[in-house]
Amino acid sequence: MEIVNLKIEGEEKEKTLREAKKGKKLEVDEDIIFDFEKIAIGAFSPLKGFMDEEELFSTIENMRLKNGHPWTIPIILQIKKEDFERIEKGERIFIEFEGKIYGFIDVFDKYKINLDYVCEKTFGTKDDKHPGVWNLKRKGEYSIGGEIGLLEKPPHPFKMYEYEPSETRKIFKERGWKTVCAFQTRNAPHRGHEYLQKLALEIVDGLFIQPILGRKKEGDFSNDTILKSYEVLIKNYFPSEKVFLSGLSTWMRYAGPKEAVFHAIVRRNYGATHFIVGRDHAGVGNYYPPYAAHEIFENFKDLGIEIIRVYSVFYCKKCDAIVSEKICNHDKNFIEEISMTKIKNMIKNKEIPDEKILRKEVFEILKKEI
Repeated sequence: MEIVNLKIEGEEKEKTLREAKKGKKLEVDEDIIFDFEKIAIGAFSPLKGFMDEEELFSTIENMRLKNGHPWTIPIILQIKKEDFERIEKGERIFIEFEGKIYGFIDVFDKYKINLDYVCEKTFGTKDDKHPGVWNLKRKGEYSIGGEIGLLEKPPHPFKMYEYEPSETRKIFKERGWKTVCAFQTRNAPHRGHEYLQKLALEIVDGLFIQPILGRKKEGDFSNDTILKSYEVLIKNYFPSEKVFLSGLSTWMRYAGPKEAVFHAIVRRNYGATHFIVGRDHAGVGNYYPPYAAHEIFENFKDLGIEIIRVYSVFYCKKCDAIVSEKICNHDKNFIEEISMTKIKNMIKNKEIPDEKILRKEVFEILKKEI
C-alpha cells in the first residue's frame, strides 16, 4: 500500500508560510499536533486528514473508512465552540501549537458530535472514568474535517526515537529483514513482555518495539523510563542487531480491541509484517473481556499484516520458566502472575522483585521513578 506523504517543502512551503501570516489560525493541543504529524508522514495511511462526519460514522459503525479500508479509531480535530463559529467550510485554516504554525487544514466539513454515542461505539462505554472517554469528552462536541499539509514537524522531547514510515521501511530493508514483528507497548518491560518478544524473534527476521510516547493515563511510567528500560534490556538480553526501538507519539486511547486493530494498521504502515496481540491489548480496568482483541481480528482479512495472538503469561514454579496458559496447566499454587501493577507496588514497598519476573537492570531504572 502507498504511504501518504503530506509534507510541504521548498518553494511551496515558503509561499504557504507567507499566506499563513494573513490567514485564519487555530491553536491545538499536544494530542492534535502529534496526530496531525502522524497523518502527514503516513503513519495513519490511508488517511489524508482529519475525518469529516461521514468518515467518522463509517469508522465507528462499520470499522471501515468510506472507501472500505479497515479503520477502527476516530481521528478527529475537535475545537472550541468559538472556533467552530468563526471557521467556514472551504477555508484553509493554519494549525498552531504553542503559538507556532506547523501546517494547515483545508476544511471540508464542520459538525457537532454526539460524544456519548461516539464514545459508546469506540470504547464500549461512555463512562467518564475511562481515560479515553475522558480525553475525548473534554475536547468538546465541535469538530472540523479536511485534508492537511505539514510545514514543519512539532517538537518532541524524544524526537531521536521518532521515525517516519518511509525511514523504518528503509532501515528494515537495509538490515535484510523480510519479516518484521511489531510490539506495541505503553509500559516498561517485565519478563513476560520479554518472553513474548523473543517468541516473535523465533519466527521473524527482526523485532520492532514501538512504545507510545504521547499522552497516557495517570500512573503509567514516563516515556523516559520506558525508553531507558528498553535500551538496557535490549543491550543485555537481546541480539541487538535483530531489534529496532522506535517511538510513536500519539495519545493512548485505551480502546481495547478497536485500538488493537488501529495499532496493527499503524505498524503495518511502518513496515511490520507481523503484530503481537496479547491479553487485554490496549485495555484499562475491566472494560473489555481479556481476549476481545483476539476476537475482533476475525472481522478483518485484509489488514496487510499477520496477527500473532498470544495468551496470558506468568512464571510457573513447577516449570521454573515463563510460560503461557496455553502451554502450562499446573495448579494455581505454582503460578506467579507477572504484572507491572504488582511490580510497582513491590517497588513502592521497598521490595526487590525476583529476577524471574523483572530484570535487575530494568529494576534499577524503575525504582528511580517510583
